[in-house]
Amino acid sequence: MTRVFVGLGANIGARERSIRSAAGLIGARRLSSLRETEPWGVLDQPPFLNAAAELETELGVRELLDRLLAIERQLGRIRDARRWGPRTIDLDLLLYGSETIDVPGLTVPHPRLHERRFVLEPLVELEPELVVPGRGSVSALLAELQSSP
Repeated sequence: MTRVFVGLGANIGARERSIRSAAGLIGARRLSSLRETEPWGVLDQPPFLNAAAELETELGVRELLDRLLAIERQLGRIRDARRWGPRTIDLDLLLYGSETIDVPGLTVPHPRLHERRFVLEPLVELEPELVVPGRGSVSALLAELQSSP
């Protein structure tokens, strides 16, 4: 079994219901509290609800990514060419055990995890000393982000 952390977000539709449904469908053992956050990337859109989930899986990393994408589609997510736009649900594979993966279409740890307070805060809530391979603990990453101008 591999311990995995997934970021969950939604900013259109029934945001909380979408996140809680996704957490159930991915088999989350733990879900952080939900927090409302300002959009990132494209600013002219509604605020997001964000959370992080911990789960254990026997799926390989590519199979897990395919499962996450299928759950997004099941919950009404339509991916188009617009990046960082409004969405009914967004499931980001943040950490897959202690592995570092960089293959076409998949980078783990998530390449912008360390830049995003809306990802780090829920991870710190779940496990403050969780280590992001090559970067350090999520609590140290969050402290560094909070001290940046």
